[in-house]
Amino acid sequence: MSGNQGKLEKRAYEKSTGPIHFRVQTLKSGLLMNGCCGTLATFDEARRGLLMNGCCGTLATFDEVRRDLLMEARNKIERPRFDQITKHVTDSLNLRMFVGTWNVGGKTPHRGVNLREWLKSPLTADIYVLGFQEIVPLHAGNVLGPEDCSRATKWLSLICQALKGNRHDDSELPANHNDRQQPSKSHLDSISIEDQHDRKSSEIFWGLNPDSCSSEENSSVHVRHRFCLAASKQMVGIFLCVLVRADLYQHISSLKASCVGTGIMGYLGNKGSVSISMTLYQTTFCFVCCHLASGEKDGDAIRRNSDTMEILKKTRFSHPCKILGKPVQPDCILDHDKIIWLGDLNYRLASVCGETCELLKKNDWLALLEKDQLRIEQRAGRVFKGWEEGRIHFAPTYKYLANSDHYVVQTSTSKEKQRTPAWCDRILWKGDGLKQISYESSESKLSDHRPVYSLFSVHVNVVNRQKPTSIKSSCAQPPVYLQ
Repeated sequence: MSGNQGKLEKRAYEKSTGPIHFRVQTLKSGLLMNGCCGTLATFDEARRGLLMNGCCGTLATFDEVRRDLLMEARNKIERPRFDQITKHVTDSLNLRMFVGTWNVGGKTPHRGVNLREWLKSPLTADIYVLGFQEIVPLHAGNVLGPEDCSRATKWLSLICQALKGNRHDDSELPANHNDRQQPSKSHLDSISIEDQHDRKSSEIFWGLNPDSCSSEENSSVHVRHRFCLAASKQMVGIFLCVLVRADLYQHISSLKASCVGTGIMGYLGNKGSVSISMTLYQTTFCFVCCHLASGEKDGDAIRRNSDTMEILKKTRFSHPCKILGKPVQPDCILDHDKIIWLGDLNYRLASVCGETCELLKKNDWLALLEKDQLRIEQRAGRVFKGWEEGRIHFAPTYKYLANSDHYVVQTSTSKEKQRTPAWCDRILWKGDGLKQISYESSESKLSDHRPVYSLFSVHVNVVNRQKPTSIKSSCAQPPVYLQ
């Protein structure tokens, strides 16, 4: 009878105290850790109700320990790692980013082409984002045939030469210029490319030897920055490349590219976009270089709006499986912290040619911009809602006679298509921490478009993970390792 009574009392006790199986297993292993001080006790000591509280020297019963541990688990209290904590310090880094776009009209770059006029900047740039349209003629052979990468290589060579010649005074350098580490000369040969059209785009992602691009002079007055080609990508005539200062190169990760064709039959690459996604420190960037539908007939602006929506919808950056403890990488354009949209957007002026020519003679850009289709569509909320563009103080960038300062419509003898001048080439942005410093056009006369460029101030947060430091506490005790 007494045996049955003992069993009933034991069951009643277990029911009242609740399940403690997951903690008992820990105790049975002989490893009960005091979270405050890191002391260890055996199961026998805990069972006897004599677990020493290292902070205060008080005695705690086994039931009290059990209740405390259950409360911790229930409230999901994150306690410091054993005898260590890791400090996270967030620094603020301000960089300058040069963004340029140019429709080169299918012209082959020759030795006389000098990009320094286009890439010049009154302030030192840390990042260069350069987009081209029509680097090859858009005939059927180039649209349907294999990709011609030779011209992209020539343009990269010219960019490299131009950056070699851009010298800046030390007083203009960013505050973090002196604290630099040289990155390893690695190649980005493992980057996967996601193409949204059904023909394979050529891939020219590669890491550029910093020494082969530009070098620092042994001078206290002038310093040449060293740059690395972080990424580049071509789809038919659209070409986008990103170059960064050499010491920033090692802090770039998660490079991805995506191509979207919106041209012939709605998906070929004579029109569309090339996008590059990357992470600099802990900030995600997306650069979109586009060439939208052309034409100045009624309804063509709607086609350009549609192209933009298709690019936003179809651009995707695939990433490997999510890693616990690491931030999720952006999957689409609008998921990024900072976005730059550049290219030949092809929006025209909603006015008759004669009226436009009269305003051109007066350099009345403000009156002409009232007829700008992009701004009209933006104000109506039909495209680029929430995006920003700087104030335009330069002449329309299209359509010029080759090697001339005159627009095609200003001459009656030209065999070129008569096109009303317009600001086809634009740079827009979206995201906090981006401030435009300048927005200009260059006077290069290689094609019927003028190149456009903008300089941005970019705010980046840098999380420095310092070495773990021991907790300084008078109650800290060395751990007791049990046999």
